[in-house]
Amino acid sequence: MGKGETTRQAILDHAFELARRVGLHGLTIGRLASDLDLSKSGLFAHFNSKEALQVQVLDAAAERFIDVVVRPALAAPRGEPRLRALFDRSLKWEGGQESPGGCIFMQAAFELDDQDGPARDRLVRLQRDWLDTIATVVSGAVTEGQFKPDTDPGQFAYDFQSVVLGYHHAARLLRDRRAEERARVAFDSLVAAARAEPSTRSSGARRPVAVTGVQSTTAKSSRRN
Repeated sequence: MGKGETTRQAILDHAFELARRVGLHGLTIGRLASDLDLSKSGLFAHFNSKEALQVQVLDAAAERFIDVVVRPALAAPRGEPRLRALFDRSLKWEGGQESPGGCIFMQAAFELDDQDGPARDRLVRLQRDWLDTIATVVSGAVTEGQFKPDTDPGQFAYDFQSVVLGYHHAARLLRDRRAEERARVAFDSLVAAARAEPSTRSSGARRPVAVTGVQSTTAKSSRRN
């Protein structure tokens, strides 16, 4: 990695942590320049604008999320074990964001939900890719005969993410010591409702299931695995 790329990565690392505390709107070229003892002109050379900086910080956060949550989960056996690994790592990601601000995606969602622009567009794309990844893993559980043939992967992904959002709210805002326990009970209920009858599972039926929507690169890789 060259000096310029090393500097850029150091800026993004600091910007990632700063955005978790002050939000994307509080992330400015001037603030970063002051924190890192760099010139504003030097920072502009890397990012050109505040909007470009916000987008690249979201991309950097997504790379971390894939490394911490998605890739390790996709190493689990296909079907329900992989889905559970995805859920477990999602909770660890949320629980591991213990500095002020917590999960950058949650922070950004509240900031950007009604504000158009490049940062919102990128956040929407990343979140849709995440839902597609969950849905693809659910489809794998159907194909393996572990979940009912009529399971709706998109609805399951929606419910999965709703549990994660609820966990974040209960753990961080309400400081509910039973937040993780409650989240796991909710997830287990989702899985139990989708699980195929024993007779169906024992038959080893493998049914292809179509997942609607644009698939992310990560979601596609989960199908290949």
